[in-house]
Amino acid sequence: MLTRLLRCRPGLSRVLSTPAARFVSQSKPSGAAGSTAVTGLQHEDKSDHGEVSPYVKNPDYHGFSTDPVEDEWNMRVGFFLGISVALVIGGTFICYLPDHRMGKWAKREAERLIEIREKKGLPLIDENYYDPSKIVLPSAGEE
Repeated sequence: MLTRLLRCRPGLSRVLSTPAARFVSQSKPSGAAGSTAVTGLQHEDKSDHGEVSPYVKNPDYHGFSTDPVEDEWNMRVGFFLGISVALVIGGTFICYLPDHRMGKWAKREAERLIEIREKKGLPLIDENYYDPSKIVLPSAGEE
């Protein structure tokens, strides 16, 4: 088995090596600026810039920190707070907000009054909203 691996080694090294990226222009050169048709880019030489992309150091970069351990920890804390606190506690808070405009209370009160009227044998809706005997009207001369 070792001999098989040794025979595959030259081909494997060719597959794993990555050549530098090359870009070929398909347009005709126009003037001094377009005189070269092939431009080679060398990404391996990072010494002139002094900074390295965070993706080179940490392929699982999440954008929180350049340190891989701190980056992953900050990502987990951020998502925990974003999901747990914002959605769960926020949803619970919204669910238990007070009943503005008293819509739920009005429905319960209407159901209670309907049950009372059905037990007494009265119609559900009376022609007079208020009891006429309890309404005090001003006399004709008081205006």
